[in-house]
Amino acid sequence: MSSLQFTASQAADFPVEAGQSSVREEAALLDAYSQAVTGAVDRISPAVVNIEVRQRGRPAGGGGSGFIFTPDGFVLTNSHVVHGAAHIEVGLLDGRRAPATPVGNDPGTDVAVVRIDTEVPAFAALGDSKKLRAGQLVVAIGSPFGFQQTVTAGVVSALGRSLRSYSGRLLEDIIQTDAALNPGNSGGPLVNARGEVVGVNTATILPAQGICFAIGINTAKLVAAQLISHGKIRRGYIGVMAQTVPLQRRLVLFHNLKQPSALLVQGVEDNSPAQRAGLRTADLIVSAGGRPLAGIDDLQRLLTEELIGRSVELEVIRGVERLYLSLVPVEDRR
Repeated sequence: MSSLQFTASQAADFPVEAGQSSVREEAALLDAYSQAVTGAVDRISPAVVNIEVRQRGRPAGGGGSGFIFTPDGFVLTNSHVVHGAAHIEVGLLDGRRAPATPVGNDPGTDVAVVRIDTEVPAFAALGDSKKLRAGQLVVAIGSPFGFQQTVTAGVVSALGRSLRSYSGRLLEDIIQTDAALNPGNSGGPLVNARGEVVGVNTATILPAQGICFAIGINTAKLVAAQLISHGKIRRGYIGVMAQTVPLQRRLVLFHNLKQPSALLVQGVEDNSPAQRAGLRTADLIVSAGGRPLAGIDDLQRLLTEELIGRSVELEVIRGVERLYLSLVPVEDRR
Protein backbone atom coordinates (compact mmCIF):
# COMPACT_ATOMS: atom_id res chain seq x y z
CA MET A 1 0.00 0.00 0.00
CA SER A 2 1.39 3.41 -0.95
CA SER A 3 1.80 6.27 1.47
CA LEU A 4 -1.38 7.84 -0.01
CA GLN A 5 -3.56 4.83 0.77
CA PHE A 6 -5.30 4.29 4.16
CA THR A 7 -8.12 2.13 5.48
CA ALA A 8 -11.73 3.22 6.05
CA SER A 9 -11.27 2.91 9.79
CA GLN A 10 -8.25 5.18 9.63
CA ALA A 11 -10.21 7.72 7.55
CA ALA A 12 -13.03 7.69 10.08
CA ASP A 13 -10.61 8.81 12.78
CA PHE A 14 -10.19 12.26 11.25
CA PRO A 15 -13.76 13.66 11.61
CA VAL A 16 -14.17 12.02 14.98
CA GLU A 17 -11.07 13.75 16.29
CA ALA A 18 -12.20 17.07 14.80
CA GLY A 19 -15.63 16.63 16.35
CA GLN A 20 -14.17 15.74 19.71
CA SER A 21 -11.96 18.83 19.57
CA SER A 22 -14.99 21.01 18.82
CA VAL A 23 -16.95 19.49 21.69
CA ARG A 24 -14.03 20.01 24.06
CA GLU A 25 -13.75 23.67 22.97
CA GLU A 26 -17.48 24.24 23.46
CA ALA A 27 -17.36 22.55 26.85
CA ALA A 28 -14.44 24.75 27.86
CA LEU A 29 -16.34 27.87 26.78
CA LEU A 30 -19.44 26.80 28.68
CA ASP A 31 -17.33 25.99 31.72
CA ALA A 32 -15.66 29.43 31.54
CA TYR A 33 -19.09 31.09 31.28
CA SER A 34 -20.39 29.11 34.25
CA GLN A 35 -17.32 29.96 36.28
CA ALA A 36 -17.71 33.65 35.46
CA VAL A 37 -21.36 33.64 36.60
CA THR A 38 -20.84 31.54 39.72
CA GLY A 39 -17.75 33.55 40.66
CA ALA A 40 -19.67 36.81 40.36
CA VAL A 41 -22.54 35.38 42.44
CA ASP A 42 -20.18 34.11 45.14
CA ARG A 43 -18.68 37.59 45.48
CA ILE A 44 -21.91 39.61 45.52
CA SER A 45 -24.54 37.37 47.15
CA PRO A 46 -23.48 37.91 50.81
CA ALA A 47 -24.17 41.64 50.33
CA VAL A 48 -27.57 41.22 48.63
CA VAL A 49 -30.64 41.69 50.81
CA ASN A 50 -34.37 41.16 50.54
CA ILE A 51 -36.42 44.22 51.53
CA GLU A 52 -39.94 43.99 52.95
CA VAL A 53 -41.99 47.12 53.57
CA ARG A 54 -45.31 48.01 55.14
CA GLN A 55 -46.97 51.11 53.74
CA ARG A 56 -48.95 53.57 55.82
CA GLY A 57 -52.65 52.82 55.71
CA ARG A 58 -52.25 49.63 53.68
CA PRO A 59 -52.65 46.16 55.19
CA ALA A 60 -50.71 44.45 52.39
CA GLY A 61 -46.94 44.81 52.26
CA GLY A 62 -44.52 45.07 49.39
CA GLY A 63 -40.84 44.96 48.83
CA GLY A 64 -37.90 44.41 46.58
CA SER A 65 -34.17 43.94 46.76
CA GLY A 66 -31.09 45.90 47.72
CA PHE A 67 -27.43 45.52 48.53
CA ILE A 68 -25.14 46.59 51.35
CA PHE A 69 -22.48 48.92 49.97
CA THR A 70 -20.61 50.12 53.07
CA PRO A 71 -19.16 48.26 56.06
CA ASP A 72 -21.38 50.27 58.43
CA GLY A 73 -24.66 49.01 57.02
CA PHE A 74 -25.83 51.44 54.32
CA VAL A 75 -28.08 49.66 51.81
CA LEU A 76 -28.76 50.89 48.27
CA THR A 77 -32.14 50.19 46.67
CA ASN A 78 -34.82 51.83 44.51
CA SER A 79 -36.86 54.77 45.75
CA HIS A 80 -40.06 53.10 44.56
CA VAL A 81 -39.31 50.09 46.79
CA VAL A 82 -39.24 52.05 50.07
CA HIS A 83 -41.00 55.34 49.28
CA GLY A 84 -43.67 56.11 51.89
CA ALA A 85 -42.91 52.99 53.94
CA ALA A 86 -44.05 52.92 57.56
CA HIS A 87 -41.74 50.02 58.36
CA ILE A 88 -38.78 48.51 56.49
CA GLU A 89 -37.22 45.16 57.26
CA VAL A 90 -34.14 43.67 55.60
CA GLY A 91 -33.44 39.95 55.20
CA LEU A 92 -29.80 38.87 55.05
CA LEU A 93 -28.28 35.85 53.30
CA ASP A 94 -27.63 34.09 56.61
CA GLY A 95 -31.32 34.21 57.53
CA ARG A 96 -31.13 37.14 59.95
CA ARG A 97 -33.71 39.92 59.69
CA ALA A 98 -33.10 43.49 60.78
CA PRO A 99 -35.17 46.68 60.80
CA ALA A 100 -33.91 49.37 58.46
CA THR A 101 -33.94 53.13 58.97
CA PRO A 102 -34.62 55.38 55.94
CA VAL A 103 -31.66 57.61 55.17
CA GLY A 104 -33.00 59.34 52.07
CA ASN A 105 -34.70 58.65 48.78
CA ASP A 106 -34.84 60.43 45.46
CA PRO A 107 -37.84 59.64 43.25
CA GLY A 108 -36.22 61.67 40.48
CA THR A 109 -33.49 59.06 39.99
CA ASP A 110 -35.32 56.14 41.68
CA VAL A 111 -32.45 55.69 44.16
CA ALA A 112 -32.84 55.30 47.92
CA VAL A 113 -30.58 54.51 50.86
CA VAL A 114 -31.59 52.78 54.10
CA ARG A 115 -29.40 51.65 56.98
CA ILE A 116 -29.33 48.52 59.13
CA ASP A 117 -27.88 48.46 62.62
CA THR A 118 -26.52 44.92 62.77
CA GLU A 119 -23.36 43.01 61.99
CA VAL A 120 -22.79 43.27 58.24
CA PRO A 121 -21.91 39.95 56.57
CA ALA A 122 -20.32 41.65 53.54
CA PHE A 123 -20.55 44.75 51.42
CA ALA A 124 -20.53 45.07 47.65
CA ALA A 125 -17.66 46.34 45.54
CA LEU A 126 -18.87 49.16 43.30
CA GLY A 127 -17.61 49.21 39.73
CA ASP A 128 -17.59 51.83 36.96
CA SER A 129 -20.63 51.85 34.68
CA LYS A 130 -18.76 54.08 32.19
CA LYS A 131 -16.51 51.12 31.36
CA LEU A 132 -19.39 48.88 30.28
CA ARG A 133 -19.65 47.74 26.67
CA ALA A 134 -22.60 46.36 24.73
CA GLY A 135 -22.42 42.56 24.74
CA GLN A 136 -20.62 42.37 28.08
CA LEU A 137 -21.70 39.64 30.51
CA VAL A 138 -23.78 40.86 33.46
CA VAL A 139 -25.50 39.06 36.31
CA ALA A 140 -28.59 40.17 38.24
CA ILE A 141 -29.46 38.90 41.70
CA GLY A 142 -32.47 39.70 43.86
CA SER A 143 -35.82 38.50 45.15
CA PRO A 144 -38.33 38.36 42.27
CA PHE A 145 -41.79 37.48 43.61
CA GLY A 146 -40.16 36.88 46.98
CA PHE A 147 -37.80 34.13 45.76
CA GLN A 148 -34.65 35.30 47.51
CA GLN A 149 -31.17 35.11 45.97
CA THR A 150 -32.47 34.43 42.47
CA VAL A 151 -29.72 34.69 39.84
CA THR A 152 -30.20 35.58 36.19
CA ALA A 153 -27.51 36.28 33.63
CA GLY A 154 -27.34 38.00 30.28
CA VAL A 155 -25.52 40.74 28.47
CA VAL A 156 -25.53 44.50 28.28
CA SER A 157 -27.99 45.04 25.42
CA ALA A 158 -27.42 48.78 25.05
CA LEU A 159 -26.02 51.78 26.89
CA GLY A 160 -27.10 55.40 27.27
CA ARG A 161 -30.84 54.74 27.26
CA SER A 162 -33.33 57.27 28.67
CA LEU A 163 -36.28 56.18 30.80
CA ARG A 164 -39.01 57.89 32.79
CA SER A 165 -38.93 57.28 36.54
CA TYR A 166 -42.22 56.70 38.31
CA SER A 167 -42.01 60.35 39.43
CA GLY A 168 -42.07 61.45 35.79
CA ARG A 169 -38.48 62.71 35.75
CA LEU A 170 -36.25 61.57 32.92
CA LEU A 171 -33.59 59.04 33.95
CA GLU A 172 -30.54 59.20 31.72
CA ASP A 173 -27.55 56.97 31.00
CA ILE A 174 -29.62 53.86 31.74
CA ILE A 175 -28.26 50.36 31.11
CA GLN A 176 -30.41 48.01 29.04
CA THR A 177 -29.91 44.29 29.66
CA ASP A 178 -31.53 40.99 28.77
CA ALA A 179 -30.76 39.50 32.20
CA ALA A 180 -34.29 38.60 33.29
CA LEU A 181 -35.86 40.93 35.87
CA ASN A 182 -39.24 40.55 37.54
CA PRO A 183 -41.18 42.35 40.30
CA GLY A 184 -39.03 42.06 43.40
CA ASN A 185 -35.74 42.42 41.52
CA SER A 186 -36.06 46.20 41.87
CA GLY A 187 -33.17 47.66 43.82
CA GLY A 188 -30.94 44.62 43.46
CA PRO A 189 -27.46 44.72 41.93
CA LEU A 190 -26.44 44.20 38.34
CA VAL A 191 -22.83 43.02 38.44
CA ASN A 192 -20.01 42.32 36.01
CA ALA A 193 -17.96 39.11 35.84
CA ARG A 194 -15.74 40.37 38.67
CA GLY A 195 -18.74 40.71 40.97
CA GLU A 196 -18.57 44.52 40.93
CA VAL A 197 -21.90 46.35 40.95
CA VAL A 198 -22.35 48.24 37.69
CA GLY A 199 -26.06 48.99 37.97
CA VAL A 200 -29.13 49.06 40.19
CA ASN A 201 -31.94 47.01 38.65
CA THR A 202 -35.00 49.19 38.27
CA ALA A 203 -37.54 48.40 35.54
CA THR A 204 -38.92 46.14 32.86
CA ILE A 205 -41.21 46.83 29.93
CA LEU A 206 -44.33 44.67 29.86
CA PRO A 207 -45.24 42.59 27.93
CA ALA A 208 -41.81 42.71 26.25
CA GLN A 209 -39.34 39.99 27.14
CA GLY A 210 -35.61 40.50 27.53
CA ILE A 211 -35.85 44.30 27.77
CA CYS A 212 -34.83 45.29 31.28
CA PHE A 213 -33.14 48.36 32.72
CA ALA A 214 -30.71 49.33 35.45
CA ILE A 215 -29.52 52.69 36.77
CA GLY A 216 -25.79 53.07 36.14
CA ILE A 217 -23.82 52.68 39.37
CA ASN A 218 -21.95 55.94 38.70
CA THR A 219 -25.26 57.82 38.93
CA ALA A 220 -26.31 55.80 41.97
CA LYS A 221 -23.02 56.55 43.77
CA LEU A 222 -23.43 60.30 43.30
CA VAL A 223 -27.05 60.22 44.48
CA ALA A 224 -26.27 57.95 47.44
CA ALA A 225 -23.49 60.27 48.61
CA GLN A 226 -25.89 63.23 48.68
CA LEU A 227 -28.63 61.20 50.37
CA ILE A 228 -26.22 60.17 53.13
CA SER A 229 -24.96 63.75 53.53
CA HIS A 230 -28.23 65.68 53.15
CA GLY A 231 -31.06 63.12 53.21
CA LYS A 232 -32.16 64.33 49.79
CA ILE A 233 -30.88 65.56 46.44
CA ARG A 234 -30.39 69.32 46.21
CA ARG A 235 -31.91 70.65 43.01
CA GLY A 236 -32.49 74.13 41.70
CA TYR A 237 -35.89 75.81 41.55
CA ILE A 238 -36.93 78.75 39.34
CA GLY A 239 -40.73 78.86 39.74
CA VAL A 240 -42.16 78.51 36.25
CA MET A 241 -44.87 76.35 34.78
CA ALA A 242 -43.85 75.52 31.23
CA GLN A 243 -44.36 73.03 28.44
CA THR A 244 -42.41 71.94 25.40
CA VAL A 245 -43.71 73.46 22.17
CA PRO A 246 -42.50 73.41 18.55
CA LEU A 247 -41.04 76.65 17.28
CA GLN A 248 -42.50 78.36 14.26
CA ARG A 249 -40.14 78.09 11.34
CA ARG A 250 -40.09 81.85 10.87
CA LEU A 251 -38.82 82.29 14.45
CA VAL A 252 -36.13 79.64 13.95
CA LEU A 253 -34.91 81.35 10.78
CA PHE A 254 -35.29 84.93 12.02
CA HIS A 255 -33.37 84.32 15.27
CA ASN A 256 -31.03 81.64 13.85
CA LEU A 257 -32.04 79.18 16.58
CA LYS A 258 -30.39 75.78 16.95
CA GLN A 259 -33.42 73.68 17.91
CA PRO A 260 -36.93 73.10 16.57
CA SER A 261 -38.66 73.44 19.97
CA ALA A 262 -38.47 75.49 23.18
CA LEU A 263 -40.15 76.05 26.54
CA LEU A 264 -43.38 78.02 26.57
CA VAL A 265 -43.91 79.74 29.94
CA GLN A 266 -47.49 79.11 31.06
CA GLY A 267 -47.22 80.64 34.49
CA VAL A 268 -44.76 82.35 36.84
CA GLU A 269 -44.96 81.87 40.60
CA ASP A 270 -45.02 84.92 42.85
CA ASN A 271 -41.75 85.89 44.51
CA SER A 272 -39.88 83.23 42.55
CA PRO A 273 -36.50 83.44 40.81
CA ALA A 274 -38.36 83.48 37.47
CA GLN A 275 -40.48 86.47 38.52
CA ARG A 276 -37.44 88.34 39.84
CA ALA A 277 -35.66 87.67 36.54
CA GLY A 278 -38.56 89.25 34.62
CA LEU A 279 -40.03 86.16 32.95
CA ARG A 280 -43.65 86.47 31.80
CA THR A 281 -46.41 84.16 30.70
CA ALA A 282 -46.13 83.35 26.94
CA ASP A 283 -42.36 83.88 26.89
CA LEU A 284 -40.38 81.26 24.96
CA ILE A 285 -37.19 80.16 26.73
CA VAL A 286 -34.79 78.95 24.04
CA SER A 287 -31.51 78.64 25.96
CA ALA A 288 -29.94 78.89 29.41
CA GLY A 289 -26.28 79.48 30.09
CA GLY A 290 -25.63 79.19 26.36
CA ARG A 291 -27.22 75.73 26.16
CA PRO A 292 -30.28 75.26 23.92
CA LEU A 293 -33.45 74.28 25.81
CA ALA A 294 -35.52 72.11 23.51
CA GLY A 295 -37.86 70.93 26.25
CA ILE A 296 -38.65 70.33 29.91
CA ASP A 297 -36.03 67.59 30.22
CA ASP A 298 -33.28 70.00 29.18
CA LEU A 299 -34.39 72.36 31.95
CA GLN A 300 -34.35 69.52 34.51
CA ARG A 301 -30.81 68.62 33.50
CA LEU A 302 -29.78 72.24 34.01
CA LEU A 303 -31.23 72.66 37.50
CA THR A 304 -28.52 70.79 39.36
CA GLU A 305 -26.98 71.55 42.75
CA GLU A 306 -24.11 73.40 41.05
CA LEU A 307 -26.41 76.17 39.76
CA ILE A 308 -28.09 76.94 43.09
CA GLY A 309 -27.31 80.58 43.95
CA ARG A 310 -25.46 81.21 40.70
CA SER A 311 -26.62 83.54 37.96
CA VAL A 312 -27.54 81.96 34.63
CA GLU A 313 -28.45 83.87 31.48
CA LEU A 314 -31.76 82.96 29.84
CA GLU A 315 -32.34 83.60 26.16
CA VAL A 316 -36.03 84.43 25.69
CA ILE A 317 -38.24 85.17 22.70
CA ARG A 318 -41.08 87.56 23.62
CA GLY A 319 -43.27 88.15 20.59
CA VAL A 320 -40.61 88.67 17.93
CA GLU A 321 -38.09 90.28 20.28
CA ARG A 322 -35.08 88.42 21.69
CA LEU A 323 -34.26 89.16 25.34
CA TYR A 324 -31.53 88.09 27.73
CA LEU A 325 -32.56 87.75 31.38
CA SER A 326 -30.38 86.99 34.41
CA LEU A 327 -31.89 84.28 36.65
CA VAL A 328 -30.57 82.87 39.96
CA PRO A 329 -32.00 79.43 40.87
CA VAL A 330 -32.61 78.71 44.56
CA GLU A 331 -32.74 75.35 46.33
CA ASP A 332 -35.98 73.47 45.76
CA ARG A 333 -37.47 72.98 49.24
CA ARG A 334 -40.89 71.76 48.13
